[in-house]
Amino acid sequence: MARAGLSRVIEPGDLVALKTFEGMPVQDIWDRLRRNDPAFERWSSRVPTADPQRDLERAAAVGARFIIPGDDEWPDQLAVLEDAGQLSRCGGIPYGLWVRGRSNLRHAVSRAIAMVGSRACSSYGEHVAGELSSGLADQGITIVSGGAYGIDAAAHRGALAASGLTIAVLACGVDVSYPRRNAALFSRIADDGLVVAELPPGCSPTKFRFLARNRLIAAITEGTVVIEAAIRSGALNTAGWAEQCGRAVLAVPGPITSRMSAGSHLLVRERNAVLATNVAEIIEATAPLGSALTQPPRAPQTVTDTLPPDLQRTLDAVPVRNPAPTNSIATTAGLDLPTTERALQALASMTLITQTPTGWRLPPNQ
Repeated sequence: MARAGLSRVIEPGDLVALKTFEGMPVQDIWDRLRRNDPAFERWSSRVPTADPQRDLERAAAVGARFIIPGDDEWPDQLAVLEDAGQLSRCGGIPYGLWVRGRSNLRHAVSRAIAMVGSRACSSYGEHVAGELSSGLADQGITIVSGGAYGIDAAAHRGALAASGLTIAVLACGVDVSYPRRNAALFSRIADDGLVVAELPPGCSPTKFRFLARNRLIAAITEGTVVIEAAIRSGALNTAGWAEQCGRAVLAVPGPITSRMSAGSHLLVRERNAVLATNVAEIIEATAPLGSALTQPPRAPQTVTDTLPPDLQRTLDAVPVRNPAPTNSIATTAGLDLPTTERALQALASMTLITQTPTGWRLPPNQ
């Protein structure tokens, strides 16, 4: 109950609160706040209206619950936030999480990837986010994002389309649909996945709350994939949190002419992000070292790829349309006549060339 109350009184990621309350039991913090302790005056304005019992009832009305450290459903990955965030304006482990949906949060993030990017994404970015999320979901990986327009929504929909699990981590209450036009999407996520928030029911988002929310997305996942992010964007903030949490950071390339992909390219060029172009590469980068290794893409091998050099040179000298005699082919290939004759016979036995009354040529279908 004390943690539920603190989730309303203290802003997510408040570094001053972290320093002030360091080492104090949660119950003591809550009791001193309610007694109007002068040392805690900074947070006094919200205390009179804080009613954790009412917040719990309001959450229950929308099928949500409040979980805290030590609960069976609490994700251990959040422990990294005790130290991460030293270079940020916010940080710390949340006092608790408001969770809406039937799935178990701890189990859901046992294998999870964050997929983030621009709200004003292109059709390319939307397509890539949906395809990658769907492919990862097919591999049993949970897709975590922020429920925003653009890349976030496409990532959630891609996972749902594959009947996979997806989690929307919000910068508002779990009963608040922000953005409003994604209300139907949030309802579907709550039915088949989870909607998670650090803030209690009824809270609205702010810029600072979005930045604080990003640390949760980064911490509970094995890696963050950035698709279409401008130089200044929330997606890069999430990538920064992933770096501080020791998680993998991946970036999907876009057109070099696209301003929306400039941030993604920056991550690869200057911040050692892994270039990701498919599901296998994402899994390789986020799996334990040495597992799930992928092979670099290769073109299919053809019969001519394995030919000895003399046969390859002879084949290159055989014309496509007008047949050429052996001596002409030998001159073009730069080989002596006996070598050329042997090569032509070998190529003919492999049906790579055809002999006509006037010479040699490639088959019509080649």
